[in-house]
Amino acid sequence: MDTVDLAYLRTHPQHLTTLLTHQRIRETPVPGGDICAASRLTLDDGASLFTKSARESSPLPAGLLLSEAAGLRWLREAGTVAVPEVIAADEQILALEWVEPGAPGPAAAERFGRELAGLHAAGAPAFGAPWPGFIGRLPQDNTERRQPWPAWFAAHRLEPHLRTSAERGALSASDVALVRKVLATIDRYGGDEPPARIHGDLWPGNLLWTPERVWLIDPAAHGGHRETDLATLALFGGAPHLDRVLAAYREAWPLADGWEVRVPVHQLHLMLVHTALFGAGWRDAVVATATEALRGG
Repeated sequence: MDTVDLAYLRTHPQHLTTLLTHQRIRETPVPGGDICAASRLTLDDGASLFTKSARESSPLPAGLLLSEAAGLRWLREAGTVAVPEVIAADEQILALEWVEPGAPGPAAAERFGRELAGLHAAGAPAFGAPWPGFIGRLPQDNTERRQPWPAWFAAHRLEPHLRTSAERGALSASDVALVRKVLATIDRYGGDEPPARIHGDLWPGNLLWTPERVWLIDPAAHGGHRETDLATLALFGGAPHLDRVLAAYREAWPLADGWEVRVPVHQLHLMLVHTALFGAGWRDAVVATATEALRGG
């Protein structure tokens, strides 16, 4: 083997770790979040890849990178929203095509809204997914069910993270009781739509903007309710040009009546993920979101 290029890695992805070990590929650290070490690989043909791998001081949960790879491939199969190609994936490393980021713009936002509607419309066989789920370092139960969405969402997304948050002391007994009121009335929050093909962790930080379009990264992909992705886009200050994203989305695929008042119940999932992962510092956010959900439910 004289050169290591993109064509070679596409046909021999299992060799990537060995090639890195023997320094056959130039590797440059880049920002990539708190969970993984991130690098830019430069190949002999000039192509670049983005990689995620475990930090030496913090091993990754078994299956996490393989789960992300499965989600990326599934989202990409829809042929709508831009999703980086998975070049290689195993327990140690995930390598994706490199996407050069740019500034958010209104035209890209409108295109993203239309493409996101197309992704959701691609659908899923059931709520859940056929691979083990993760969000951050936390496992998520992706058991596939053909039951109505509210019961699935309560049992497989809200309840597990509520339980973990309580066990870790991030939520008090009264906080837990408040969230359980949402669980007890979950049927009021809609569920007539079939499973959509969703990103599952679509907060603004998981959008990669270029001048032409938006790329989806770091998914917790599964069959879910399309309003979940739209609700999480509004978190933490909201995605750039969110009004244009939503307008274009609704033009491509109108939302059911009352979607605005259902936003908090969808956002409650990610708030509970934060108390489960990061502790009581996110307790007020859970309480406020659950309170708002009950007010609108």
